Amino acid sequence: MLRYVKRAACGVNVAAITPRREGPEADLATLFDLIDFLCAAGVDGICLMGSTGEFLHFGLEERMRLVGLAIKRSRVPVLVGVGHSTFDGAVALARDALDAGAAALLVMPPYFFRYGQSDIREFYLGFARELNGGAPLILYNIPQFSSEIEAGTAIELLATGRFAGIKDSSGRWDDFVQLKAAREKHHFDLLVGNDAIYARAREAGADGVISGCACAVPELLVAMDRAIRQGNAGAAARLDARLQEFIEWIQRFPAPVGVREAVALRGIKTGPHAVPLGEEAQARLPEFREWFRGWLPAVIEESRHAQA
Repeated sequence: MLRYVKRAACGVNVAAITPRREGPEADLATLFDLIDFLCAAGVDGICLMGSTGEFLHFGLEERMRLVGLAIKRSRVPVLVGVGHSTFDGAVALARDALDAGAAALLVMPPYFFRYGQSDIREFYLGFARELNGGAPLILYNIPQFSSEIEAGTAIELLATGRFAGIKDSSGRWDDFVQLKAAREKHHFDLLVGNDAIYARAREAGADGVISGCACAVPELLVAMDRAIRQGNAGAAARLDARLQEFIEWIQRFPAPVGVREAVALRGIKTGPHAVPLGEEAQARLPEFREWFRGWLPAVIEESRHAQA
């Protein structure tokens, strides 16, 4: 039985946005600027083409080209989301990402249509057979946008040894507890995909995070993760309080609008949003921008102080 070694994607991994031009086209030059910015902030890895990266707006060939060039640019390991509405599409994306040098693959269930747990098990087992041990495969549970991988199903799949770990974005503490208990036996990477519970989960033994918030404030996530690992509970709590403030704001917008707006305020062009915003969201944007500009300097200073 194939058994992956742990540590495929531990620490702070950034779920990166995909800067866009007018129309459904990625802005590669700005993506390179974003990668440089994140690497300079000291993150452990970058995840491309996940839900924060809005992968579904781009065709197969564009996704493959973007991933290949981004991997060459990055100074840290790149995890690649290979979500697709079809099995064959996901496999094609995975093979291309492996050829390009991806450190790991994030594999979500086929999106849009809802699938049952037996369908999801078959999808993942078939996917693992097709890849045949080519790279660490990470289950990607994001029930907000796709069919849910129930905790029992995830544990059954992880017990096969064919999967390196799971990114659980459900935000449900009970699921985290079940997965953590199973990890003691089956030895896989347990990654948090919901920033709201990351500090608590990391303190309880999570291996790392794949964080959309880190795309806008990588300094904050890196400093908080380090404080937790060093047992500096006071600093970790203060930084987590700052993170919760940011989360409370971006949840007022459709995902991932708030993150994209914050990244733009860091001086990186993000391009147009995929969908025009309604009147309520448009009215909140100036308030958010003003709040973020005032909030950011103190957060950066606190993050630096925590790492000193």
